[in-house]
Amino acid sequence: MPVPKRRTSKSRRDKRRTHDSLTAPTWMNCSNCGETNRPHQVCPKCGFYKGKKVLELKND
Repeated sequence: MPVPKRRTSKSRRDKRRTHDSLTAPTWMNCSNCGETNRPHQVCPKCGFYKGKKVLELKND
């Protein structure tokens, strides 16, 4: 069974791992009500998307 001839250096190991980190999710403000929500999603508070009412919400 093959075995590495030389030890992998820290530099080479870390170069390989540069893309493994997680990124925090992005948030934006709703153009209608100002509530924070994810981009390209309908606002859960007011039901607007891109300035148009697309979801009818029940009043609690």
